[in-house]
Amino acid sequence: MIEEYLYFKTLEDVKSFVNIAMLKDFELDFISGKYVVDAKSIMGIFSLDLTKPVKLVAHTSDPSIKDEIAPFVYKK
Repeated sequence: MIEEYLYFKTLEDVKSFVNIAMLKDFELDFISGKYVVDAKSIMGIFSLDLTKPVKLVAHTSDPSIKDEIAPFVYKK
């Protein structure tokens, strides 16, 4: 399992992320507070508060996902 905090600055960022996520054959979840949504669902993502970073949980051990999501990783 791989966990990262992601932050989306624009709607285009969300669309780009979903396009990446849809190509994966493993589950991706976003966790924001008490809410968990499918990270492949654009409607699910927009139900979250995107003014703050959201936690991505990728149910895989394949580290290549980190390279693909690097533009969205939240840097403190």
